[in-house]
Amino acid sequence: QVQLVESGGGLVQPGGSLRLSCAASASGNIFNIYDMNWYRQATGKQRELVASITRTRKVIYADSVKGRFTISRDNANKMVYLQMNNLKPEDTAVYYCNLQSPGYERWGQGTQVTVSS
Repeated sequence: QVQLVESGGGLVQPGGSLRLSCAASASGNIFNIYDMNWYRQATGKQRELVASITRTRKVIYADSVKGRFTISRDNANKMVYLQMNNLKPEDTAVYYCNLQSPGYERWGQGTQVTVSS
């Protein structure tokens, strides 16, 4: 079973930056077969897709974060990153790393991001 562990969350002022990391425990060289995603869930709201990077490195972003967030992956080290710039209070949420392949999905435990002055 693949396990995902997020890190890098915290409290930041509006306009600031954070870099989230997600480490996968996938064995061998299979990490590169998975599509990797970042989701977030704000208090009282549904979980939403923030950014996705497929196994072929195709990327998509939610309209609300385009131009501010960048997703990337390092297959050799089994890592996924989310660089978040120009953060806004509405970006406050728990951010989750997600791994997908046909018939298989895993979630991390989440990391809190709070944007406040």
